[in-house]
Amino acid sequence: MRITFLGPAYPYRGGLAAFNERLAREFSSEGKDADIRTFRLQYPKFLFPGKSQFTESPPPEGIRIIRLLNSINPFNWIYTGLKIKRERPDILLVRYWIPFMAPALGTVARIVKSNNYTIVISIIDNVIPHEKRIGDKILTKYFIRSLNGAVVMSNTVLFDLKPFRKDFPVNLCLHPLFDNYGKIVNKSEALAALNLDPAYSYLLFFGFIREYKGLDLLIKAFSDKRLRKQNLKLIIAGEFYENEAPYKNLVREFKLENEVLIYNHFIKDSEVALFFSAADLVVQPYKTATQSGITQIAFHFEKPVIVTDVGGLKEIVTDRKSGYVVKPDPDEVAEAIFDFFDNNRNSAFIKGIKQEKEKFSWNKMTASIIEVFYKCLLEQLINAM
Repeated sequence: MRITFLGPAYPYRGGLAAFNERLAREFSSEGKDADIRTFRLQYPKFLFPGKSQFTESPPPEGIRIIRLLNSINPFNWIYTGLKIKRERPDILLVRYWIPFMAPALGTVARIVKSNNYTIVISIIDNVIPHEKRIGDKILTKYFIRSLNGAVVMSNTVLFDLKPFRKDFPVNLCLHPLFDNYGKIVNKSEALAALNLDPAYSYLLFFGFIREYKGLDLLIKAFSDKRLRKQNLKLIIAGEFYENEAPYKNLVREFKLENEVLIYNHFIKDSEVALFFSAADLVVQPYKTATQSGITQIAFHFEKPVIVTDVGGLKEIVTDRKSGYVVKPDPDEVAEAIFDFFDNNRNSAFIKGIKQEKEKFSWNKMTASIIEVFYKCLLEQLINAM
C-alpha cells in the first residue's frame, strides 16, 4: 500500500510537522510505502505570527519528504494535484487544521481523487478554528466536501464536523503519544542543563502562546498565596504569537518576577526533553481547545498534567489519576496545583500515566486510517452496483 501525506513536515517546524513525520515512520515500520509532500510556501511572511516557520533541527531520517505545495498559488495547486493524481497513491492523507489552507488542500484533493483510484482521507485537527474569521465556514465546507473519509482526534471535532457533512466514513482516534522527542532525562541533569535551581519545584507551560491558551489564567492562579509557600517556580517555554506585554504586566502586578521564568523562543526538538524532564507538573489552562499534543508529550515523559475541561483535553486526562481536569478558572487551577504539591501526588499520578500510555499508541492511529480507507472502498463498491 502506498500512502502520500500532504501537510506540514521538514523543513517546517511545529507539532503538525512532528506528528506527520512520526506517523509516516509508523506506516513505514508496518510495511507501507509512505512519503510526505509538504509546502514550498506554507504561510506568507506577513501572515505568520512567529519569528520563523522553519526548524533548526536536522532532517528526519528514513522519511521521503518533497517540498511541493504553495498555499497561495492556484496554478501550483493544479500542478500538485495533477502530479499526485498521476502517481496514484492508494491513500492521499491530508492534514487540515485551519481554513486558510482549505482552497489549496481542497483543490488538490479534488484533482487527485479524479483518477478514480486514490482515496482521500484527512486527519482533521480543527473544524472550527480557535480564532474565528469571516469565511471560515465556507472554506471549511469546500475542503470537507473534497474528502472520501476522515479521522478526528476528539469528540469535540467529531461534533463540529457533523453540520458540514454526515455522508462519509469518520473514525475517532485519540492523539497518539508524542514519543519522538527523545528519552526521559534524569531530573537533576535536566535542571543543570537549563541552569535551574534544584531547590525548587517547577510548573511548565509549554508551546506557542496565544490568547486561547489561557496563560493569563495560569499567572493569576500562580499568584495564590498558598503557592507562594510551596517553593515553586513557573516556566513559560515557547514563542509568543501575540504581544507579550500583558502577560509580563500580570507577572509584575502580582510581584512574581523572581518566580516566573520566560523562554520566549521556539523550543528546539533537542531541548524538549530537558524542559519536560525538569518539570514536576505541566499546566494547560486553555480557554478553548480541540485536542493537544502537549498533553501527549507530557505523558511520554511521564509528567502529570492539569488541563481544563474544554474541547477534547478532558478525553486524554483521567482526573485524579493522571492529572487534573478543572474549569478554566484561576481559582480551580490554583487549587489543583496546591493539591498536587501539598499532598505529594506525583508518584501516584506517574503510576496512573504508565497504566494509560498504551491507549495512545501510534499503531492505533494507523489502524484507524486504514479502517477508514476500507470503509471508503466498500462505499464506492456499493455505489457502483
